[in-house]
Amino acid sequence: MKRLLLACLLGLSLIGMARAAIDTYQFRDEVERERFRSLTEELRCPKCQNQNIADSNAPIATDLRREIFRMLEEGRSDKEIVDFLVMRYGDFVMYKPPLDSRTWLLWYGPFALLGLGALVLAVLVLRRRKVEAAPEQVALSAAERERLDALLKHNREDQ
Repeated sequence: MKRLLLACLLGLSLIGMARAAIDTYQFRDEVERERFRSLTEELRCPKCQNQNIADSNAPIATDLRREIFRMLEEGRSDKEIVDFLVMRYGDFVMYKPPLDSRTWLLWYGPFALLGLGALVLAVLVLRRRKVEAAPEQVALSAAERERLDALLKHNREDQ
């Protein structure tokens, strides 16, 4: 009985430790709280790849939230905070990277691939219509038909 009670107490104490990982910050006003929330949701965690800083439990995300809070307390603007993090971690921390020569393919690549796919589809449809419009042009000649029959007969004999 003592062991069961001890195991329950240990389990309950571990639950308390898990909940202690939640960040608590004291903001001056609701505007600053909203700026913090907005910044942490629009910036990507460098470790988690596709999770924002607000939702990530990674240690680096915790450090970044603390750093953002510190810069907000210092009175820095949102642009200054984002520029600092981009300088430190690169454009990767932004979900919407800027349009420049390095990110041109990222922004316009999907549209180029979509256009290329539409072009290939159009060529295939036009070729099929051409074949359906003139089936006599794709029909086999007598010599080709005889050769095909011989190949099929030879294939059946091998099996």
